[in-house]
Amino acid sequence: MSFEQATLLILLLAMLVLFSREHIRIEVVAIAGLLAGYALGLYPADQVFAGFASPVVITVIEILLIVQVLARAKLFDSLAAHFAAAKPSRFKVIAGASSLAGFISVFINNIGAFAITLPVALRLGTALSIPRRQLVMPISFAALLGGLVSLIGTPANLLVSDALAKATGAGFRFFDFAYVGLPVAITCIFLIASRAQRLFPEPDEAPAKISSGTRRIIVERRVPNVSPLVGVRLSECPARFGIKPHALIRGDNFVFGPLDQSVIEAGDVLLTEGGDAVFADLAATQGLIADAHPQGMQPDFARVETVVMPESTLIGSRIRSLEVFHHRGIVVAALSMRTPRIEGRFLDLQLSIGDILTLEGPRIAIAEALEESECLPLASTVPAEPPLFSWRPFALFACGVAASAAGMRPDIAFAGVVLALAVLAHLNIRQAMADLKWPIIIMLAAMIPIGQAMTSSGAAEAIAGWLSLVVPIGEPLAGIALILFLAMALTPFVNNATVAIVLTPIALEFARTGQHPPDAYLIAVAAGASLDFLTPFGHHNNALAMGIGGYHFSDFLRAGWPLAVASYILALFLLALFWL
Repeated sequence: MSFEQATLLILLLAMLVLFSREHIRIEVVAIAGLLAGYALGLYPADQVFAGFASPVVITVIEILLIVQVLARAKLFDSLAAHFAAAKPSRFKVIAGASSLAGFISVFINNIGAFAITLPVALRLGTALSIPRRQLVMPISFAALLGGLVSLIGTPANLLVSDALAKATGAGFRFFDFAYVGLPVAITCIFLIASRAQRLFPEPDEAPAKISSGTRRIIVERRVPNVSPLVGVRLSECPARFGIKPHALIRGDNFVFGPLDQSVIEAGDVLLTEGGDAVFADLAATQGLIADAHPQGMQPDFARVETVVMPESTLIGSRIRSLEVFHHRGIVVAALSMRTPRIEGRFLDLQLSIGDILTLEGPRIAIAEALEESECLPLASTVPAEPPLFSWRPFALFACGVAASAAGMRPDIAFAGVVLALAVLAHLNIRQAMADLKWPIIIMLAAMIPIGQAMTSSGAAEAIAGWLSLVVPIGEPLAGIALILFLAMALTPFVNNATVAIVLTPIALEFARTGQHPPDAYLIAVAAGASLDFLTPFGHHNNALAMGIGGYHFSDFLRAGWPLAVASYILALFLLALFWL
């Protein structure tokens, strides 16, 4: 192995580790890796930013612009209202909401499909008393599965199509991915919808409660004189009151000592964790009370739950530094966190992707703050932009899909859609560009030159040679099975676009070595990169689902391993049937 190949593999490994740990923002890791590759001589200066002009990146930007318009439409809210009026069974609701997410994801990116479907599904679940945990994970998985079906369903599909076009002169057609993706999506959506009620049964103590009562939140509450907690030891709180104390504050000072020796006094402040229904009951019985809102409760005040999205400006910030809320008179009343590490006081808690904030304040101010901070509201609030009731955006988007399916390059087809939306005043391009998910776009563009270096440096050929020593890649099914396995093994830890960029050169080298058409190998890369069911951090949808649904890491393993096994076997069979 040459020095150039070794440095490239070390660079890629370091980036994959940093991507998976999420301690540094993904766009920072991507740009640092891009510049490191140039400094190591992996590509010339004129190729450093070539990824930003890639048709793949341009198409992703166009799709994200279109999603902003479609997300304002009320079509799916109307469908949810009709669906709820029919009083369907829980299985039908879970399967229907999941199928809707999968269908939307065929035509827009996975995160957009999840964001459009989730509020509708939660309103439907509330109306029909369906626990949130039974809805959120199936919707997340379905949004990933829908991306398997079409060229634009996920950036991984666009990347492998671009690689095929460079290798053979023609990329994949719009629905070429559906031969494998559609049966896998239908099968897995049915599987997770049928298992959701058994995987996440309602809590025995509150079988009729909506899921919001089952999520664990962190709050800071004061102990009044009449509270039943007065005189209670901290060690007794979990058993007697269902709360887990993290800190006891008395007169602005922490009370240190063993839990079984720390006794709660009137006027103390507790930083504690528990179910939100538990805190509602404690507030009703004067057990724990929140400090008064600085502005006093006003008629236009609202209480809104919102999730920290991957592109949110709040990531890494502490609650005390959230000026986007504070200067508008909005109070962060509670927090549901992904990380178990809780130190200091409530205002010292640090936010990460998927955390859920409970906000209290002026309804319109909350809507403005959520738009500015790029967070997704989970409860109704006044939208920053007026709702859209026109059918024209859907018709224009359908025209773009049809043009792309007919053979027009996707970046050109959807550029026409963006232009038409702007001309018809459905899209403010200047504002929409500011609202794009730039971290994902920057990461994707920065990784393209690094992925191309896998081929130009000979690293892909070297890896393929090593793997050929243990797997008979001369047999196409063996090579495809290995590529599919590698993609599915990597994607729970890093995003699917990165998996596609890393594995595509290796897949092409497998095909060249075995003298096979590369189509099947590249479909295997794209499919495996989207079959991400085992961890909450491989794809942003799962990270969001973990926070919104209050899942544990083990919940993804329990729910995901049957899907992973079934999708692997079915995808391999379909690849052999249609592409070999």
